[in-house]
Amino acid sequence: MSKRQFHGVFPYLVSPIDASGAVMGEVLARLCDDLIESGVHGLTPLGSTGEFAYLSWPQKRRIVEVVVEAANGRVPVVAGVAATTNADAASQAREMQALGCDGILAILEAYFPVPDDGVFEYFKTIAEAVALPLVLYTNPNFQRSDLSLPVIDRLSRIPNVGYIKDASFNTGRLLSIINRVGDRMKVFSASAHIPACVMLIGGVGWMAGPACLVPRQSIALYDLCRQGAWDEAMALQRRLWDLNQAFAKHNLAACIKGGLQLQGYEVGAPLPPQAALSAEGVEEVRRSLAGVGALGSS
Repeated sequence: MSKRQFHGVFPYLVSPIDASGAVMGEVLARLCDDLIESGVHGLTPLGSTGEFAYLSWPQKRRIVEVVVEAANGRVPVVAGVAATTNADAASQAREMQALGCDGILAILEAYFPVPDDGVFEYFKTIAEAVALPLVLYTNPNFQRSDLSLPVIDRLSRIPNVGYIKDASFNTGRLLSIINRVGDRMKVFSASAHIPACVMLIGGVGWMAGPACLVPRQSIALYDLCRQGAWDEAMALQRRLWDLNQAFAKHNLAACIKGGLQLQGYEVGAPLPPQAALSAEGVEEVRRSLAGVGALGSS
């Protein structure tokens, strides 16, 4: 199993796809390189912001190839694996491991509801398919079947299930998870939470789309939290919160892709039938980025 310990800021990467359906590897590699130069602690392709639900398997595989090559061992790459069947999820995870990923972000897609035992078996199957650390992903706002506290507790006892990224709006749930699993599992925040508050209660960082747009500011916030400089951290968090709010208000990929275009990255539009960011949304994101000094440089 990988000995890397995950912590800090992991931007959820966008998936740049051109009109023909080809992955725009050059722009994605440039984004990865710039994010690493900005100081991020890891990269997460194929998360929600990466439009995993809209991509074909060849597109997913190519995106991860590009990110792993761009990272070149400088930071860990934790790739999303999402499927409706255990067998497909395990196959994807093995492929991500073979491509050189350092961890798996495990996501359950479900059309019909899945009972707790089925949810447990799905994630257990992924864990047993690879020797990589797993980050469990839970997002009750979008998922048909979510991870309950008892299932999280059971999964935390599997050796390579070491992390959970919770994208609910309930920070109290994060504290409940921390209280339940103790040292067996570490918690990452999402943009739906206030990251500084999650750090205060014991989180180890955040995995979120907005970090693609404000990497340096996100690193500064993380460092202040680690230092226990809570007054300064909250002052910075208040300035960054407008971007989190825009992210929650608009389509996730559209918001981050729109912001990246403002910063000079030609990442394209979200995959249809998703809509691009509206003119109103573009101005909202522009104001948020300008307010924290994230325009005018890449």
